[in-house]
Amino acid sequence: MDGQTIREGKTIAIIGYLTLIGTFIGITMNIEPKNAYARFHLRQAFGIHMVFFVFAIMNNMWGNLYGFYGIWVGYLVLWIYGFVGALNQKFNTIPFLGPYFQKWFTFVP
Repeated sequence: MDGQTIREGKTIAIIGYLTLIGTFIGITMNIEPKNAYARFHLRQAFGIHMVFFVFAIMNNMWGNLYGFYGIWVGYLVLWIYGFVGALNQKFNTIPFLGPYFQKWFTFVP
């Protein structure tokens, strides 16, 4: 991928990591014209947010406070990893789940 494509999609990629709402804003920004760099990071960010919400809901059913702290720490580590990758203009997949996010979330433009 050339540097021009990465520079054009960097802002959208960064917005995607901010919150789940930021991810949806980034998705709408990337509808036309489509940018492969932004698409990659939007899928990673959407996956991070979804994994966090799924584990938070499951933990809420169990009511384990320490589990909730663990979920937040894991979310923060993955979020920082993805966000720094977007800032440094790299295609770093999230450990373990990143390649699956690229396969599962093909609906992200």
